[in-house]
Amino acid sequence: MSVSTMEPTARLRKSRTRTKKVSIREALTISTLRPHQYDLRPHCASLICPDCNTWVPITGIQAKVHKLVPHHAGTAHEDAPIRCSGSNRQVIVNVKFEVWERRLQEGGAETNGRRSNRVTRKPKTAVAPAVMQILSPLLDVKAALKMYEAHTKNCATCAPSGRTRCADGGKLAYLVAHKRRTEPARRAALTVREGLAEQREQGLWLLRELQWASTASSVRRADIQRAHDTLVAMLQSLTPKKAGGPQLNDWERADLMSAITLLATEVEQLSR
Repeated sequence: MSVSTMEPTARLRKSRTRTKKVSIREALTISTLRPHQYDLRPHCASLICPDCNTWVPITGIQAKVHKLVPHHAGTAHEDAPIRCSGSNRQVIVNVKFEVWERRLQEGGAETNGRRSNRVTRKPKTAVAPAVMQILSPLLDVKAALKMYEAHTKNCATCAPSGRTRCADGGKLAYLVAHKRRTEPARRAALTVREGLAEQREQGLWLLRELQWASTASSVRRADIQRAHDTLVAMLQSLTPKKAGGPQLNDWERADLMSAITLLATEVEQLSR
């Protein structure tokens, strides 16, 4: 008996759903998912299972009934092979391939537009100012001249004649010359600032006076009415309506009469 030397080959089978079982769960509608959560290309139709968040193929994408293939909920070779509850769940494909592809491209273009291409450079460290730069705005001509004279007395390099100077002596001499040159402008600017501050203070005082003048009459009427009401109440307590009511002793009557006299004087002064 002769033995065939040809290698066995599998027969080409038609693509079809291996099982007719359909999950009793409610069908999953494609339109409820986002465009990046499913793929409608015929050779790799799939979606992200809402139960286990993994990509699962869709069987029968070109047929009438679409289902999720049976799959496990855990990671292969790591978790226990537990069947996901989304297996064999019916899928309703109510989105056309052209619409899905256009939405996916528009979303990708929008995402790329939100990404900034600007390079954020590290800020450079500012150079600290020298001591002379810090002291220059704080000194006037007299203070700068005193600093220069004190330096020339204690420095062996700086000569009294000014022909030879050290580095610090030269900076102090330049500071004195700069202050002498800019002193008139500084005094003029200071005079202008003081004048503006005085005018501003006078304007605020005038504004307060105008505001008080607009409300002085109403305040005076309120003070008069308050003093008058208090005076009326004291007079009523001095002469009670009931004949058999509590009577005031001599000390209380004297205090009440003194308070009535002060209130009457206040009412008279406010009424002027």
